Amino acid sequence: MNKHEFYMREALKEAIKAFDADEVPVGAIIVYKGKIIGRAHNQIKMLKDPTAHAEIIAITQAANFLQNERLVDCVMYSTLEPCSMCAGAMVLSRIESLVYAAKDPKTGAHDSAFRILNNKKLNHRIKVKKGILENEASSLMKEFFCGKRK
Repeated sequence: MNKHEFYMREALKEAIKAFDADEVPVGAIIVYKGKIIGRAHNQIKMLKDPTAHAEIIAITQAANFLQNERLVDCVMYSTLEPCSMCAGAMVLSRIESLVYAAKDPKTGAHDSAFRILNNKKLNHRIKVKKGILENEASSLMKEFFCGKRK
């Protein structure tokens, strides 16, 4: 298993926590110098907070760990292509790179609905690698929403 798969499995563990809590199953972790410094899953319903996305919570944890609002040299792993809110927060925090599993055709802000992470009008661009453990992340998402439609 390579490092991207290892860390994405950690993000998937977080997504499973969200699934088990009846939240949309998205998980995210942030890695700095080989150490996980942020780890979260969606908690929108639990916290009654529309901004409680996995990526946002992980960014807050990582910033607290580093005692810095800039997450230079950090890599985020997310089970889903980030939405525009999360992508904007990633740009503002200066995360170096993103590795994500599955595309989000409705609200994804890198390849799908918007192009925020590499927008030339912004003062920071994020390196992106996609498709790591895509089938596992997509299957979890499909299972969650199939259960909702029954």
